[in-house]
Amino acid sequence: LVSIFKEKKSYTGENTVEISTHGSPYIQQQVLQLVLKNGAKQAGPGEFTFRAFMNGKMDLSQAEAVADVIASTSEASHQLAIQQMRGGFSLEINQLREELIHFASLIELELDFGEEDIEFANRTDLKTLVMNLQNKLHRLIASFNYGNVVKTGVPVAIIGEPNVGKSTLLNVLLNEERAIVSSIAGTTRDTIEDEISIKGINFRFVDTAGIRDTKDEIESIGIKKSYEKIDQASVVLLLVDAVAISEEQLQQQVKMIEQRIHQKNKLLLIIANKVDKGNEKEIKQKFNSFNNVLFISAKDHHNIEQVTEKLFEHVHSGLIASNDTVVTNARHFEALTQANAALINVLEGLDNNITGDFLAMDIRQALYHLGLISGIISNEDLLDNIFSKFCIGK
Repeated sequence: LVSIFKEKKSYTGENTVEISTHGSPYIQQQVLQLVLKNGAKQAGPGEFTFRAFMNGKMDLSQAEAVADVIASTSEASHQLAIQQMRGGFSLEINQLREELIHFASLIELELDFGEEDIEFANRTDLKTLVMNLQNKLHRLIASFNYGNVVKTGVPVAIIGEPNVGKSTLLNVLLNEERAIVSSIAGTTRDTIEDEISIKGINFRFVDTAGIRDTKDEIESIGIKKSYEKIDQASVVLLLVDAVAISEEQLQQQVKMIEQRIHQKNKLLLIIANKVDKGNEKEIKQKFNSFNNVLFISAKDHHNIEQVTEKLFEHVHSGLIASNDTVVTNARHFEALTQANAALINVLEGLDNNITGDFLAMDIRQALYHLGLISGIISNEDLLDNIFSKFCIGK
């Protein structure tokens, strides 16, 4: 079957022919060799999408979203990539640029009439515009924290002393026997990682080696890795034996972890496990002075849904209207940050009444970084780096 797509209707913006063959790899190879013999060449990574970009079928951020759609592993990351591929993010960036270009052109005009000391760009209006643009940039920049974890998955470290039920909790969350469960302390000597989807968002759980003083060299290496996983995690689940632990011991463990996760946007959840082995009222009294405490029995699957619900709430806290634009790409985040820095310089220049040529230079910088996102401004190295990450045939 041969399908013909005219340039205006094709993916690449070029006249395209698609050849569909029977499923035999031998037949496919014979057809491929025949078309290569007659002048065709094999496409490189991302070449079809690169041609679509070069022919104006999509801008650079939309092209990157194609790769994100292909790589998406959860409903939420897929939806964000589709939104970007359809041009929602591009539209917002282009609107920001157009608003700034208007004033940039007026200031450039002032430079042409420098000897006549004419002011075409009202400085008060320019300051109002820049402040409004900054508000929009701040919202986009702030959305990256959410967008990045949705795209890559939320890293969750399960931390605690040996034999408090970390491996049991991991197995219950994953609904499979992923980690070895034993009454012998120190069974888990390395980190065990796996991933589950909670309401469309991927969470990457890490069951770490029990943290304690030990002379066992192998176990010590595992404990060192546990500390590293705390540093890398967005959420730390501190699992404790609800019956055996004292309030003083709990305070020490919480303090140790809080010293490592003092950065904002990280969550520490205290999971009081084995509540089935004690008096519930007495147990809860012990934890009264601590925040973010959940009471569970991993063995009996008791209150496990509270853990997953709390994780989901953390990702969505403070965010996010369903129609808001979310930044998921680190390159876009960097460009937005640089554009915002340039606008800060513009505001400082306006407050200090600097001349139009310096204002124009900072405005050009902001426009440059915004242009990098959509590909209005690009270079060969940037394009090579982006499209080389695509698979063949895209």
